[in-house]
Amino acid sequence: MKRVLIFSLTYFPYVGGAEVAIKEITDRLDPQEYSFDMVTLRFDKALPKVEKIGNVTVYRIGPSIANAKVSDRALPLRLRFAKMLFPLSGFFKAWRLDLRNVYDLSWAMMANQAGFAALLFAWTHRKTPYLLELQDGRPFAELKDRRAALRLFWPLYKRVYLRANMIKAISNFIASEARSLGYQKPVEVIPNAVDVAQFSMPVAQDKLIELKQRLGKKMGDVFLFTASRLVLSRGVEDVIRALALLPENVKLLIAGSGEDETKLQRIAHDANVAERVIFAGHIGREELPAFYQVSDIFVRPSIIEGFGISFVEAFAAGIPVIATPVGGIPDFLFDPVKNTDKEPTGLFCNVHDSESIARAVTRYMNDPALVARMVSNAKKLVAEKYDWNIVAANMRTRIFEPLTRRG
Repeated sequence: MKRVLIFSLTYFPYVGGAEVAIKEITDRLDPQEYSFDMVTLRFDKALPKVEKIGNVTVYRIGPSIANAKVSDRALPLRLRFAKMLFPLSGFFKAWRLDLRNVYDLSWAMMANQAGFAALLFAWTHRKTPYLLELQDGRPFAELKDRRAALRLFWPLYKRVYLRANMIKAISNFIASEARSLGYQKPVEVIPNAVDVAQFSMPVAQDKLIELKQRLGKKMGDVFLFTASRLVLSRGVEDVIRALALLPENVKLLIAGSGEDETKLQRIAHDANVAERVIFAGHIGREELPAFYQVSDIFVRPSIIEGFGISFVEAFAAGIPVIATPVGGIPDFLFDPVKNTDKEPTGLFCNVHDSESIARAVTRYMNDPALVARMVSNAKKLVAEKYDWNIVAANMRTRIFEPLTRRG
């Protein structure tokens, strides 16, 4: 059995794309072949310090409070301090675990404080290979400009990358950013994915009818749908403003919660479209397929995007997609105008451009043949490349096997 130690700032029940990826991959690997432990922050005192989640034994460390929220803007000072100290606290916890388990691989989920903890572990455990996974779609230049602490520690920050024996990136854009730092060792591009069977299976008609009634969807309504954490970097405000340029039967259904929800509600009010915007709040993953299938067009005009699981979920669910050509999105979304050499899978809009969003929505509404073509191509692509079973198999053969091979 190969033992893998994962460093991650957060884990379930705090769920984002990175956390989902860890669980989906580890759940699909043979527990007789691979054993996974994780060092992560506890945050909430209701969470156990040690817990088995799927095939991962989770060790939670650091101070905690009641009913903790992990959004950076809502993080109390005590938890901010725990996050700052994770490079040291995570490293010392990993050291103690390794004395008992002797790991064959350390795996850092992203080049944040978890990456620094993994770097310290790699420096002191030179025989243990170190894998760095990258999921953040922010360009390095933007990170360096916005974070004074990062500029101060830039040489050390680069070591988080350069010391890795291998880097796994979820998109070609992120891989190119890693290479721009001078990283010369192997970089494997393995995307995030979706449970294709879960999202492509038709939801029972009675459930869809009940959901339509709950959401107030009437005959002739066109529902735009977006699912994300409610922060302005996802471009939801641009979709809201686009409603003012579209017929009144076009409405926006928003699944998610976040620190900018109040700002988005104010934007909807100021644009005189508040009655056409439905804030559905946080939606559990088991409910999401119904929300996709009750909708007509998925729209997320992101400003930054490492990959974007929601886009391939929409592909699997069979609704057309509108997105911006940023980060990892061009890896899978091919526009009929901009990508004439590929079968189209969606339409691009411009960043911060409500008019281009409205044009793309109108094009879909006026061209059902184009919608059918897009949906067919997108479903085929997601089944061939973006299923978690395929991704887990690629992780095993392209990353875990080469890195844990001894001798």
